[in-house]
Amino acid sequence: MASLFSFVLLSLCLLLSSPFLSNANANTKLAFTVELIHRDSPRSPLFKPNETPSQRLKNAIHRSVNRVNHFEAKDASLNSPQTEITSTVGEYLMNVSLGTPPFSIMAIADTGSDLIWTQCKPCKHCYTQDAPLFDPKASSTYKDISCSSRQCTNLLPEASCSSKHNKCSYSMSYGDNSYTKGNIATDTLTLGSTNNRPVQLKNSIIGCGHKNHGTFDKKFAGIVGLGSGAVSLISQLGDSIEGKFSYCLVPLYFTNDLTSKINFGSTAIVSGPGTVSTPLIKISPDTFYYLALESVSVGSKRIKYPGSNSENCKGNIIIDSGTTLTMLPTEFYFKLEDAVASSITAKSKQDPDTGFSLCYTVTEDLKLPAITMHFNGADVNLNSFNAFLRISKELVCFAFRPSKSLAIYGNLAQMNFLIGYDTVSKKLSFKKADCAKM
Repeated sequence: MASLFSFVLLSLCLLLSSPFLSNANANTKLAFTVELIHRDSPRSPLFKPNETPSQRLKNAIHRSVNRVNHFEAKDASLNSPQTEITSTVGEYLMNVSLGTPPFSIMAIADTGSDLIWTQCKPCKHCYTQDAPLFDPKASSTYKDISCSSRQCTNLLPEASCSSKHNKCSYSMSYGDNSYTKGNIATDTLTLGSTNNRPVQLKNSIIGCGHKNHGTFDKKFAGIVGLGSGAVSLISQLGDSIEGKFSYCLVPLYFTNDLTSKINFGSTAIVSGPGTVSTPLIKISPDTFYYLALESVSVGSKRIKYPGSNSENCKGNIIIDSGTTLTMLPTEFYFKLEDAVASSITAKSKQDPDTGFSLCYTVTEDLKLPAITMHFNGADVNLNSFNAFLRISKELVCFAFRPSKSLAIYGNLAQMNFLIGYDTVSKKLSFKKADCAKM
């Protein structure tokens, strides 16, 4: 997902309730699962039936390149909220509801951002949206945050305040001149669970966008931030899920309407045989989930990652569900590419359409090497489809790419792994799984 919001916000104490949770309070422990719909799934409003699988893959590749560009821009200027977003922002969608009575919206689920926001009425300067806009006046639980509130004070300087209207406001601009502006508010957020027991979060902080413009896609109404910052959905759920969530991403080659799953609370614990864990590392900006990558193996050849030190355990790579490819620093990437090329006897070629520099013609005797990611304390053995992408019937390419500086562990490398985030114990766990059966 390509939105990046970095807020320094107050910690929130939320009241949690649902039609099935009587007398729920801040100490209520929740365990539930929500569907994640890939943007190219037939169930997605962004699905284009006339596109071929190859075209969808190429579009995902281009989105990955755009996303690493805006991540690098954010990393270079931590105090700036500016980044890049495209009309194909994000990879996974969530059905959520705002307000009382619940108003359903389809929003991008983004582990690379924090704020939960949607387009709101009145909206004179907004991007075209197919679905109806959220009307805060129609919600009995909607409340703008006042300038005098402690919440607004703690939001500054990311938020602004107009004494004329006494409303706390936000403004987010992006590298392609897109932007979203509106009020910071609280309202009830309802998450649909796979067990048909919806979970309601009262007094959730949201952004109600009244001025939104740029290359946002008309098929979605906003963004659900799943990042590490204090205003994200994960942080707002807080103690109720004990800081735990996990997901299992169905591989790209599944063209039917299977959905991926995101779990919260006790259902998100990843354990058992085959589970490996690595530290989650806090680095500014707080939004991102950092890991420490020590080396990468191609078969039996192990290549040390630059600047890695297992003793210091410094974060040097972001894990992101919204980027398709794994992006690595340029010099290291080409060492890795050379090792992959030398392990394959077939003649390599480039694919100018996607920009991949290491591709092979698909034949029965083509043998691809085993790739292992060595994180601090966790060796993750990739499946062939995690590291190599079938671009067409005739061509398969090494699915890593070079970037100028910032590294991102993309969702292709995460597919068919159950990946668990424990933000309290500060660890991330991997376990191989058949995500289509979960």
